[in-house]
Amino acid sequence: MTDQIRMRGLYAITDSGLCPAERLEEQVTQALLGGARILQYRDKSQDRARRLREAGMLKDLCEAHDALLIINDDLTLARQVRAHGVHLGRDDTALKNARDMLGPDSVIGISCYNSLEIARAAAQAGADYLAFGRFFPSTTKPEAVNAAPSLLTAARSELNRPLVAIGGITPENGAPLIEAGADMLAVVHGVFGQPDVQAASRRLAALFSPQE
Repeated sequence: MTDQIRMRGLYAITDSGLCPAERLEEQVTQALLGGARILQYRDKSQDRARRLREAGMLKDLCEAHDALLIINDDLTLARQVRAHGVHLGRDDTALKNARDMLGPDSVIGISCYNSLEIARAAAQAGADYLAFGRFFPSTTKPEAVNAAPSLLTAARSELNRPLVAIGGITPENGAPLIEAGADMLAVVHGVFGQPDVQAASRRLAALFSPQE
């Protein structure tokens, strides 16, 4: 699996409400300076020209900071900007179609919600990482299903894939998820909804550093 060695740390996810076009570059730059190792570009709008411009700009930023750019769902956009990969949910494109289109070196992540069964199937189908959550009440997706930290522990013991935890994660509650088995903490509001994006990112990234 490609880029696994880089798949640990803060996984920041953009949000069109929190990251308006005129502030997107600056906010993402601050997140990367704060230590984000993976960035997911998530924009569900139909403005393809703007999305292409933004994704290309984000690819350059991520490359400059040795971070991975993941595109939410849009395989065509991911291929156009040569993003490092895509993230797929249950209603998105099938994993096999994504692999056929993007090739063997692309990172493909799968949302597994609170289901070890989905994770098993995704791992067997060749997913590069598995995302679970939500673990805490979420501002971004308040209706998302609940997941328990024990799910990470079970997945860690059974599945040889990097694991992502998502949902209401903050510097105060993230450490137990890493202890339970998460390789990455995926954060939206806890990064881009904060008054100081770089400081918020730094606090979250610090959870992955051994304490002196």
